[in-house]
Amino acid sequence: MRRRIPIIITFIVGTALIMAMFIPHTPFSSLDENLSVYFDIIAVFAFILGGGNLLRVHLEKIQKKKRDWQFSIVTVVGFLFMLIIGFFKVGGPPGLSGDFLAEGSWFRFMFEAVFNPLQATMFSLLAFFVASAAYRAFRAKTKEATILLIAAFIILVGRTPIGHYFTSWLPKQLDFLHVPTLASWIMGWPNTAGQRAIMIGIALGVIATSLRIILGIERPYLGAEK
Repeated sequence: MRRRIPIIITFIVGTALIMAMFIPHTPFSSLDENLSVYFDIIAVFAFILGGGNLLRVHLEKIQKKKRDWQFSIVTVVGFLFMLIIGFFKVGGPPGLSGDFLAEGSWFRFMFEAVFNPLQATMFSLLAFFVASAAYRAFRAKTKEATILLIAAFIILVGRTPIGHYFTSWLPKQLDFLHVPTLASWIMGWPNTAGQRAIMIGIALGVIATSLRIILGIERPYLGAEK
């Protein structure tokens, strides 16, 4: 019974939301919005559990002085500091009803002066991994890899000012062979077609997985079978 009730609830809610997408009449017309509010309420408790789990894991790591436990101190201090200044609106409008992103608030300062630079640094470091992966993927060992290499080269060069000078000597009748024009064509046609094919495949996968969950065939939300 403990497993049957969640399956029944999942089936009823999932079926109701599907009907709400195709029946624009009361009560289905507002059902989607109401359930979205309920989802936000449940998500709040999920955030609380996530924060508690983060503290538990890192405090345990600090206590037992596991590998790289010093970084856990930074994580815990940063988490608690941002939580306090965001919750109590430190430096900003007083009261819990104030805006934590208001001008002069510590939360906004930390977000703009600390978090954004750290995020930019992280993505800058990822550029080296992307370049390394591109080098391994673009080696022209097969016809497909050769086509990928040529297309990538055209797009990379066509997005820079130097790409214009490579083919600027071509006559006006051959404008379609200019590197920037070829780059725009590749992004606008083959790339768009590939993206749409991927999105269609993802949509079909989401539909299939959702139906399996609604019908109780897959039960990941119930945990492991006992």
